[in-house]
Amino acid sequence: MATKRFLMNAGRTSKQGQQINIGKESDEYRAIVQTVTMNPDDMRELGIAEGQSVRARSAFGEAIFQCKQGNVPQGMLFVPYGPPTCRLMGGGTDGTGMPLSKGWEVEIEPLPPQDRQ
Repeated sequence: MATKRFLMNAGRTSKQGQQINIGKESDEYRAIVQTVTMNPDDMRELGIAEGQSVRARSAFGEAIFQCKQGNVPQGMLFVPYGPPTCRLMGGGTDGTGMPLSKGWEVEIEPLPPQDRQ
């Protein structure tokens, strides 16, 4: 399978904030934090279909996400904060107390059908 390197940015979404009242263990919340948003041209280049599982690898770990297309620049990804993003972050905080969450370099690998979650 083809892979490509991207810059990943994590952040909070308004929908994520609404779901927090339901709880972080809910299926709705997990679906939010397990979704990566990618530019449609990047998805086409890698042969990734809407809703397809992809593996993201950083220097610190890896996580599986469901891919959706969105309005992000080519070469960049957006992921809501959550347990999957924590597996990709390093421990460095530059004195802020929060791990760096913007501009991580990750490699995206589309998963074959038998590996999709």
